[in-house]
Amino acid sequence: MIRPPAVAGSFYPSDARELAQAIDKYSAASANAPPKTHAIACVVPHAGYMYSGHVAGAVYSEMEIPHRCILLGPRHYPQGQPLAILTKGAWQMPFGEAQIDEALAAELALECPRLREDSVAHAREHSLEVQLPFLQHLAPRFQFVPVVLSSDRFAALEDLGHAVALVIARANAQAAAEPDRVLLLASTDMNHYENDAVTRLKDARAVERILALDARGLYDTVRNEEITMCGYAATAAMLVAARELGAKQARLVRYATSADINGDHSRVVGYAGLIIC
Repeated sequence: MIRPPAVAGSFYPSDARELAQAIDKYSAASANAPPKTHAIACVVPHAGYMYSGHVAGAVYSEMEIPHRCILLGPRHYPQGQPLAILTKGAWQMPFGEAQIDEALAAELALECPRLREDSVAHAREHSLEVQLPFLQHLAPRFQFVPVVLSSDRFAALEDLGHAVALVIARANAQAAAEPDRVLLLASTDMNHYENDAVTRLKDARAVERILALDARGLYDTVRNEEITMCGYAATAAMLVAARELGAKQARLVRYATSADINGDHSRVVGYAGLIIC
């Protein structure tokens, strides 16, 4: 199966040269940047590059990105399974085909029976697609496992996190070098469509739980505080896995809202980029 791009030309440039220039701009490291981090996991936003590319790029610029990644994100559309994976094929992108890591995907599907093979859930979804140009451009031989979620039951998120941790631990134990290890990525935007002050306050509460590596705390905070963080389920599953993989700390790399770009403080979306190691 070759999945065509859903948001090329709208969320990010469809021309490969223009796209490379944009990624180079967003992910440029500063002159006094510290050595790159060997991260266990990360959180990155998925809005159009105009709005959140600088946040995602800041995260990518500070990590050593291996060529194998498991991507977890929300399913914004109603069609498809609540926990949907693709285990075969490739996604067509401006830089060429991004190959699914078929061995890793098959292993994850086996370890987490809740996952269902489902191309419908992935067909229009942008939360993972917008990460691929960064990863293709910055990581040679990049391959990935795509998983999108609409389930909001914590037990299901725990099961997925446990399975992801098990699969990554086995893969990393067999890795001959750092680029052969597996990075876990959670794709999410933060609070949506309230004013800038309220959004920053709500997002700070959610980010606090991520920094504490507290999956259940993030889940409860988002739901109890009515924070419209679209990828909170993916982020909670990521945190479950990261803790099992030995994560000790998380770091907020960059935070922004859409008001920083368009000047409209009345109705904004928040974006946070974090590294977990």
